[in-house]
Amino acid sequence: MTYRINNVEVDAVPFPGQCLRTFLREQGNLGVKKGCDAGDCGACTVHVDGRPVHSCLYPAVRAAGREITTIEGLADGDSLHPMQQQFLDAQGFQCGFCTAGMVMTAATFDEQQKENLPRNLKGNLCRCTGYRSIEDAVCGHRHTESSTAGTGSADEPDSAGAPQTVGANVAAPAGPDIVTGRARYTLDVPAEELPGLLHLKILRSPHAHARILSIDAGAALAVPGVEAVLTHEDAPEKLFSTAQHELHTDDPDDTRVLDSVVRFRGQRVAAVVADTVGAAAEGVRALKVEYEVLPAVLDPEAAQADGAPEVHSGTAGNVVAELHSDLGDVDAGLAAADVVHENTYYSQRLQHVALETHGSIAFFDDLGRLVVRTSTQVPFLVRRALCRVFGLKPASVRVLTGRVGGGFGGKQEMLTEDLAALAALKLNRPVQLELTREEQFTASTTRHPFAVKVRAGAAADGTLTALALDVTANTGAYGNHAPGVMFHGCGESVAVYRCANKKVDARSVYTNTLPSGAFRGYGLSQMIFAIESAMDELARGLGMDPLDFRRRNVVANGDRMVSTAPEPAEDVHYGSYGLDQCLELVSGALAAGRQRPETSGAELAVSSGPAGAADDGGWLIGEGTAVAMIDTVPPRGHISHAKISLRGDGRYGLDVGTAEFGNGTTTVHAQLASTALRTTADRVVVRQSDTDLVDHDTGAYGSTGTVVAGKASLAAAEELAVLLRGFAASLFRNTSAQVQLLADAVECGGERVPLADVAARAREEGIDLSAEGRWGGTPRSVAFNVQGFRVAVQAGTGELRILQSVHAADAGVVVNPLQCRGQIEGGIAQALGAALFEEVRIDAEGTVETRILREYHIPTFADVPRTEIFFADTDDSLGPMGAKSMSESPFNPVAPALANALRDATGIRFTGTPFARDRVYLELRAARGLSAETEAPAPAV
Repeated sequence: MTYRINNVEVDAVPFPGQCLRTFLREQGNLGVKKGCDAGDCGACTVHVDGRPVHSCLYPAVRAAGREITTIEGLADGDSLHPMQQQFLDAQGFQCGFCTAGMVMTAATFDEQQKENLPRNLKGNLCRCTGYRSIEDAVCGHRHTESSTAGTGSADEPDSAGAPQTVGANVAAPAGPDIVTGRARYTLDVPAEELPGLLHLKILRSPHAHARILSIDAGAALAVPGVEAVLTHEDAPEKLFSTAQHELHTDDPDDTRVLDSVVRFRGQRVAAVVADTVGAAAEGVRALKVEYEVLPAVLDPEAAQADGAPEVHSGTAGNVVAELHSDLGDVDAGLAAADVVHENTYYSQRLQHVALETHGSIAFFDDLGRLVVRTSTQVPFLVRRALCRVFGLKPASVRVLTGRVGGGFGGKQEMLTEDLAALAALKLNRPVQLELTREEQFTASTTRHPFAVKVRAGAAADGTLTALALDVTANTGAYGNHAPGVMFHGCGESVAVYRCANKKVDARSVYTNTLPSGAFRGYGLSQMIFAIESAMDELARGLGMDPLDFRRRNVVANGDRMVSTAPEPAEDVHYGSYGLDQCLELVSGALAAGRQRPETSGAELAVSSGPAGAADDGGWLIGEGTAVAMIDTVPPRGHISHAKISLRGDGRYGLDVGTAEFGNGTTTVHAQLASTALRTTADRVVVRQSDTDLVDHDTGAYGSTGTVVAGKASLAAAEELAVLLRGFAASLFRNTSAQVQLLADAVECGGERVPLADVAARAREEGIDLSAEGRWGGTPRSVAFNVQGFRVAVQAGTGELRILQSVHAADAGVVVNPLQCRGQIEGGIAQALGAALFEEVRIDAEGTVETRILREYHIPTFADVPRTEIFFADTDDSLGPMGAKSMSESPFNPVAPALANALRDATGIRFTGTPFARDRVYLELRAARGLSAETEAPAPAV
């Protein structure tokens, strides 16, 4: 059969039933991505005879004889297609995994289609950007400083004439590769680079709790192409945690690579390794397993009852971790209050839905080392864990990433690397494991479901008198991140308010359900939803404006930040303070929005009263706000190491350990280093995410890419600047104080020497012009976020419209405003999905019901409003060049701000997320004294 792919004739025969996506990738078109294999996400979009199609649904045989264009063939020679250029100009991507599909779809639009993007982009999903930068890209709005080069060379000079890249909208260095499909993600390895590659598929448990009695692998081994079947008998006995932290003892060691006991539906039972994915899958279906079904417990309250089945035998109960703190006298504080609020708030399970699923390739290099190429946020910690599990020396293991297609905490786990490594070690062959989208939903990790009982009191003057919290977190079948999420959630959420009387009782509980894990916000989003809802109720009970109530009670610059211990953490300080600015920015923006027809709701038929008084045809208008504080670095250690050197071509080579997955660290590190070296960002070439490059890096989680790894990069660059001036001084026979660093040269007394010549002279003299930088993650600062909404709720149907969305962030000196704005927009979009419709549903047997994207609604283009984003004007004394963290924190105040807006509009306090339309509808009916036509869904725990 003949195919014409990107204007090249290809003779090939697809296997029976093969989709066009896998066929095109086999032909080397690795820009065609897999996000779902169900036609839901659009990452695999290509053109067939000029029309965009989802290639995962398009039979390869149907494309024979047709013109097929992939992202690699969209450009005209060396000239980018206009849509590719527009995505560069607007920085219309973050991790970039969806970008090829977005570009391929948008490249076919005429002007009329561009006017209705909610409809015409509905088949392309993005998890990172929040869609506004994509809208700007499709519509041709330019934002980056140097988008053609994609590296940001148009930097503004300072008063001395040196470039100042910090604070500029420098474009992502990977931009040209992303928009052309050249960027290489984890599994984008050409076949010729891994000869003999095998594929691994997993048999998963059908039971919530069972002991494996026997596994008959005979039929599976008889399948043509099957090389091996791996069971618990092949796995190390060593227990570990899939969670990865600098201190591995932070998480309970309760997991085996393959276990003889399964503790949730979807857990690994056995692995089949074969020469094709199809053969491995057929082998899995041929396995025969005998189980002894054991008692299961699915509810965290039931799991704490006397006599409850133990999820892990010998653990003396199912409570993984607990916290009890009593500061002051809560009972006295409540007794002294003029208003008391008491309620229980529920936050549901969420899936990360990074468009690149978990995947790893394990193989051996020419030195005989085990190499694991994997989609991870923590390559150094994965290497350490693999060494612990398999008894290997660090020098014999290398872990690296390609570009990572989204993470959000889900890739702070070791979920594929251990099994791929086991198979490679057993077979001495390269082995690839890629999770399907269904496996992501049913067998990876979720956000911890929380139930938070709040008791809070306030005096008539608005002073908070007591805050008591009783918290239950459901960690699922394994304790990965269970202690950390619980402790962190009960930290800054409580510390942001001044109150003499605080009490916290919290526990994280095992159940026979899908494991929970790290998720954007790391426990804060669940706790802030409860606390900010309670603050709103106290303000309303006192007749105060909720923002005024917050102004009165939030910590001010210099206040002790007390949560669950009598004294604040010794290493957390106000490196800068911008919460007051954030409150004023949001307040002012909402006030201005009341005057604009498009954001005030004036164009709607507004009802005059709350839900109980409204007729079915009216719209109810309300406003709500919420605040959030977060420490800029996690506690208990976060370490980074960086190296930088002057290259022979006169540019600088910067090696860092932290991972790039749309968080913008590559650009930020180049900007920090280039500012210290008084050059332009495009002259700093960054390599990262490889254990061969630097000594250690804890990883890209806790929003530390800028504030920890960035400090290491900055320290290295500052040291190199000193060395470079000193060596150049010897060339000029002058003092280093008189040597000036220029973008591409050194200068002294009017004499100028190009950096490439300086590098050559240094080599001749045996001088090493390189430097290192390290940072240990302490002392730490705090960052702040404030979210505001104005909403309209249709009283008769429960429809909710967001009329205005406002967000203010205290990120210190913003290194790259465009990227930081994109991070905030993406965080708000993901949080809106969590607040409005996302939910991992588990039935009474422990089975995950939301197994594909069309059953789990992540926000589409049409779901996300444009948010007005403001930055506080602060300069942090602890962060690199005044910067603070921001990546995950914008997520945290969104759900409570929306809940408070709903409360203002309807008079109803919604105590559980998501605020799905059917739930809103039923609550509105009940408020009008009407019986529900159907029962309201119970809150998920």
